[in-house]
Amino acid sequence: MAAMLGRNHSSVSEFILVGFSTFPRHLLPAFFLLFLLMYLFTLLGNLLIMATVWSERSLHTPMYLFLCALSTSEILYTLAITPRLLADLLSTCRTITWKACASQMFFSFTFGFTHSFLLTVMGYDRYVAICHPLRYNVLMSPRGCACLVAWSWVGGSVTGLVVTTAVFHLTFCGPNEIHHFLCHVPPLLKLACGTDVPVVAKGVGLVCIMALLGCCLLILLSYAFIVAAILRIPSAEGRHKAFSTCASHLTVVIVHYGFASVVYLKPKGPQSLERDTLMAITYTVLTPFLSPIIFSLRNKELKTAMTKTFLSKLHPSSI
Repeated sequence: MAAMLGRNHSSVSEFILVGFSTFPRHLLPAFFLLFLLMYLFTLLGNLLIMATVWSERSLHTPMYLFLCALSTSEILYTLAITPRLLADLLSTCRTITWKACASQMFFSFTFGFTHSFLLTVMGYDRYVAICHPLRYNVLMSPRGCACLVAWSWVGGSVTGLVVTTAVFHLTFCGPNEIHHFLCHVPPLLKLACGTDVPVVAKGVGLVCIMALLGCCLLILLSYAFIVAAILRIPSAEGRHKAFSTCASHLTVVIVHYGFASVVYLKPKGPQSLERDTLMAITYTVLTPFLSPIIFSLRNKELKTAMTKTFLSKLHPSSI
């Protein structure tokens, strides 16, 4: 990744992640334990979803293929951020090299945007299933689904590469303290110098806003058609059954974009570092933690398959 970026003429060879350094030291072990448990649960929950879909033939459908891809992106997203966060909570040396910082930004943006693109694809899948059920097998063929997943990953990778390349082609010639617990764009731009900084800031902001807003609008449009189709179903039972297939996805979308808007659309002004850090935790740690819980509890078919596949092996008499 660093080789693709090239090396600028920056005098800064490493950065210091200030992040949690302003919190009282006696709180850091508690934060470490809490975030470690959430991280392990995130990994376990997503791996459990993937294993269930893989082993249960009834779940070999487009919706659960997309769910497996989403779980993969969440695992990789947390791998790009959380291990470094946990290490820094117990360390007094919170330095990160220029190459490691660039790599973390690239992978966190790649997997984060891939996650958003996959949520959009899942919204399209629900739209086709409810609004065009007779054409579902044609529109959501195995090849078509594979292309949608592949383009989501390509889109995430391109976005991550564009953002990271733009930021790390700037010159960092002054202080090297990043006021965050990861290599994120806004605090890094504050450390850059040169006449290109305002242009890069506007360009990166425009790319991110267009990608996220585009995904959000497409999801809203999908659900506008879905709600209209559901309201035309004559029976209450039919309406409930149709909406239940969307409930888990819609809940995850609300959580994903809700926390993202809190973090990225907060009003500009003087903010304490502690408050900014805790707000960022909601998006980087809490959202991936909640996602497998929501899909497991809100999706009846997946919950039943998990019980059949795993709990029956542990407690055969209970099934």
